[in-house]
Amino acid sequence: MKLRTALGASLGRGATAIAAALLLVAAGCSSGSDDTPTPTEGGTLVVGYPVDPNSLDPWKATQFQSVHLLEQIYGTLTQLDKDLNVVPGLAESWEYADDNTTLTLTLREGVTFHDGKPFGSADVKSSIDRIKDPATAAVAASTLASVESVDAPDATTVVLNLTNADAGLLAGLASVNLAMLSEEDTSEGIATEPNGTGPFAFDSRTANQSISLTSNTTYWGGEPKLDGLEFRIIPDETSIVAALQSGDVQFAVLQDPLVAQTVEGSGLVLSKTPGLAYHVLQLNARSAPLDKLEVRLAIQCAIDRQQVLDTAALGEGQVVGPITSPAYLSDPDARPCPTRDVDKAKDYLTEAGYPDGLTITSIVSTGQYATSVNEAQNLQAQLKDAGITLELETLESGAYVDRWIAGTFQTAVALNGGRPDPDGMYGRYFTSTGNLNKVAGYSSPELDALMAEGKQTTDPAERKEIYTQVSELLEENAVWVWLFSSFEYTATTASVTGYQPMANGSFQFLRDVSLAG
Repeated sequence: MKLRTALGASLGRGATAIAAALLLVAAGCSSGSDDTPTPTEGGTLVVGYPVDPNSLDPWKATQFQSVHLLEQIYGTLTQLDKDLNVVPGLAESWEYADDNTTLTLTLREGVTFHDGKPFGSADVKSSIDRIKDPATAAVAASTLASVESVDAPDATTVVLNLTNADAGLLAGLASVNLAMLSEEDTSEGIATEPNGTGPFAFDSRTANQSISLTSNTTYWGGEPKLDGLEFRIIPDETSIVAALQSGDVQFAVLQDPLVAQTVEGSGLVLSKTPGLAYHVLQLNARSAPLDKLEVRLAIQCAIDRQQVLDTAALGEGQVVGPITSPAYLSDPDARPCPTRDVDKAKDYLTEAGYPDGLTITSIVSTGQYATSVNEAQNLQAQLKDAGITLELETLESGAYVDRWIAGTFQTAVALNGGRPDPDGMYGRYFTSTGNLNKVAGYSSPELDALMAEGKQTTDPAERKEIYTQVSELLEENAVWVWLFSSFEYTATTASVTGYQPMANGSFQFLRDVSLAG
């Protein structure tokens, strides 16, 4: 493999800081037998899923359940290993040149799509060009903002011509939102018949019941040990645990610690993974009265984040600031109100012209993650003490995602995915040209400049300082109210072996799972 430049090599630094925390996963806990099951070839792993994925288009998927499913079907140019370091994917090597403004990717040979068509540089060029096209409405298009043009000089070589050095690009390319599609596939076609290069191929779907995948016997990373995967829709975590206990389901990821507690002592295997995903109250600063900084600061000061964590997730997690990327971790106390201050919140409201309080609304998802309603109700109670009435609009997962993507809300109780690189985490939210800036509800020239500088800077220490400033700007302007990161709980039957949970929540290592005979 070609040597990577300092830009590429530096991407994984600091991500391994999470490895110590992941030792929790290796230990896990189980009430079953101490005997290690003997892996066997074949079988279908049934995954308990709380909601039906709302999109089969990897370029438009934002719902966690859609993303985790599509990770099994599609391939990306780079990947993340278990410690969140960047490793080869469909590109087996890469090399920077011209002061890191030219990135040459060497593609794997012999890779095919599930329909049998060969994968090559023309597919990469087509995919990147289409993702960048505003008409595609790809949710991660801003990750490719530095890509000025794409050349495909031969079948296994792709050259990305960049406007400037981009320190977050290689990590960004690992997202399934930047999956490589066949140049012959259309958005309409993959909406019902996904066609990727991943370890599993789409087989069938029964709406609101299940989605079945079959093993890709020609997968470049080696044929999966399983014959297939079935994602079975069971819209309640308690019911998912019951299905695990009966053997109807073999694998599930839980987010409600109360439900996870019921797994212990049941003969199932449970492990917990500290995550990069973060719970947040998103504030739409383009919607009055949230367009006033003092109103947003009042909301921030009225909330005890530890209380939200304790109430909604039994304290299973930690209070966080904006950036959860291990190498760029924000200080959760570096904000105008590091602890709850109701009097200060009321002062801010008076300063904003609302001495008698005000009313705002919030959208809340049911089904997408387990603690959402409890979080919303606790926030509602806390804000009431400061004279802020929070009216909750509870929506099923699909309707919530539609409203969230459209940015048609005043506030939103949300669980957003974290990433190992802060540009990949927030470049699409808080830059004025970001694909999810409508969702973010805020941008500024200062943030645009800092985010651009962060992308172009390759020195890890300099990037750390830049993203510290980004975090400070977000907090000082009370853009959102960042609450906490929690754990994900992987529950399996004793027959499941070989799975590696990841801190970014990815299910990519389902490809390594075996079922004991």
